[in-house]
Amino acid sequence: MDLPLSKRVQEVAPSPTLFITAKAKKMKQDGIDVIGLGAGEPDFNTPENIIQAAYKSMENGFTKYTPSTGIPELKKAIVQKLERDQGVRYKEEQIFVGTGAKHVLYSAFQTILNPGDEVIIPVPYWVTYPEQVKLAGGVPVFVEAGFEADFKISPANFEKHITPKTKAIVLNSPNNPTGMCYSKAELKALADIAVKHNLWIVSDEIYEKLYYGNPSDVVSVSSLSPEIYAHTILINGVSKAYSMTGWRIGYAAADENVIRGMGKLADHMTSNPTANAQYAAVEAYNGPQDVPEKMYQAFSERMARFYPQLEEIPGFKPKKPDGAFYFFIDASEAARRKGYESVDAFADALLTEALVAVIPGSGFGMPDYIRLSYATDPELFQEALNRLKDFMN
Repeated sequence: MDLPLSKRVQEVAPSPTLFITAKAKKMKQDGIDVIGLGAGEPDFNTPENIIQAAYKSMENGFTKYTPSTGIPELKKAIVQKLERDQGVRYKEEQIFVGTGAKHVLYSAFQTILNPGDEVIIPVPYWVTYPEQVKLAGGVPVFVEAGFEADFKISPANFEKHITPKTKAIVLNSPNNPTGMCYSKAELKALADIAVKHNLWIVSDEIYEKLYYGNPSDVVSVSSLSPEIYAHTILINGVSKAYSMTGWRIGYAAADENVIRGMGKLADHMTSNPTANAQYAAVEAYNGPQDVPEKMYQAFSERMARFYPQLEEIPGFKPKKPDGAFYFFIDASEAARRKGYESVDAFADALLTEALVAVIPGSGFGMPDYIRLSYATDPELFQEALNRLKDFMN
């Protein structure tokens, strides 16, 4: 059938991270020895106590519909987690639980944006931000922050891009794809400008448990002042900190009007997050907190082990990450040395010839870069580095 699809869907770019990951998995299924460094998820299984909590909830009959915005037990656990970990107080009425942080972000943009509203997005960015803004009728406005600036935008550059149509800024710290992290002072300087111009601050804090510096440097932007708190839509979830990517539980903490708006959407989009996954998330936040610490230690050790090796690969120019579990590498010189016209073509060659799957930086707004995830078995990552070295030599 040759019936046209909506203009909305035709204008959305596919996710390069999911595409590369799927292509690598297909090659592995075909018997090709591919090492995938694309997926943005921990390589640990969900902790046993969390799995058992979900199992027990199903045994106890919690397999039915729940409130659209999440069960009260989980909202209470999130409120307690935010006060315990970030020092910010919210009420349960200020919490929205959705089917993963990605769905929560989508709901937030749909709630706050009107057609033509502009959203400032620092570059590099997570691939989904601009597409979700466009799906809500908004206009992404990109503010670049390069290698020498540690991929962090300055207050002056941020303010320069504000227009009468600007509605929000997206902040993501620790960041995907770079692993960089804004300091408390840097965050406040940006947030104060947002307050000055009456903008929403959409703060994606999904990697907050994975920062390799002084823990006191990582704060929620909403904790910086009452005015900033009022302008912030805080986004987080259990995916990265508790290795629960497949459980699809994320949340927003924000003004009650925003939460009610997101709830209206959920009534007609999802009905509710999966019941047993919500009870698993309750256990994640209320149970032992040793698993995030163990994963943090593992990723920290991997970063320290592998970063010096990346610096030795001809044509690679990596930036040492502050957190998360990614290396973001300027590979333009590597592509030139190998005779490729673009880093995208170079990344494709790494997959088909070196049998290493990496994510091209074009999907993050930085076409000269590639992203490597070290959320994988350390020995597999070592083998991938050996293949990259051999390919470049």
